[in-house]
Amino acid sequence: METNAVSNPQSAVSTSVGNQRLAESFDTFLVLLTSQMKNQDPLSPMDSGDFTQQIVQMTGVEQQLLTNDLLKQLVGTSGEGVADAVSLIGKQVRAATEEAALTDKSADWIFRLDREAQSVKVEVLDDKGSIVHVEALENVEGGEHDFRWDGKNVLGVQQPDGGTYTLRITATDSAGATVPHNTFIQGLVRAVEQVDGQTYVTIGGSRALWQTISSIGLPPTTTTTTGGAPAPSNTSGDETPALAA
Repeated sequence: METNAVSNPQSAVSTSVGNQRLAESFDTFLVLLTSQMKNQDPLSPMDSGDFTQQIVQMTGVEQQLLTNDLLKQLVGTSGEGVADAVSLIGKQVRAATEEAALTDKSADWIFRLDREAQSVKVEVLDDKGSIVHVEALENVEGGEHDFRWDGKNVLGVQQPDGGTYTLRITATDSAGATVPHNTFIQGLVRAVEQVDGQTYVTIGGSRALWQTISSIGLPPTTTTTTGGAPAPSNTSGDETPALAA
């Protein structure tokens, strides 16, 4: 995936020189303005509107240079991820993250164990770090495993859609040693947004940094039945042979 960086050295130099000249001119302007006020004829003072107009003109130039700086920063930030992330919309992707949103009363993750684990504790935590669900698994083979939480907390109360939850895996082997693991979410990219300079992609109902995407594939194909009506296709992201490792 290539990123086309946007840069304009001439513009950057011009803006820097402009800022320097503006600072020098503004200081000179203040000196002259102070001198005018000190030496004006008390019986015939200068119109205050003249002072106001001069200040407004200097402020306008300053704001224009600040605007140029902000535009340059925005263009530079866009070149670092937004353009590439937008190209992912409609693609099937996998992102390395432990966070997933509760959508349609369920949240889905994929966890991968480096080797067989005798004991695996699976915990779902809310945005405050409180455990809302826990499961104990035994003799889990190494490799990838799907995990779906039904959205009910430890008391059996259904949690509302829209919340973001974290999957915490604790895996140990027969000797009590920790088994390394990775956690992912997978699905179609539906949107791209930028928050505080960070680019996020919406995968299904979940959001992840676009830099965490580890694989990209074509969206699931829709098959056609004999009668011509489209048959349901897999959109959950659990089975996508096209994903690259």
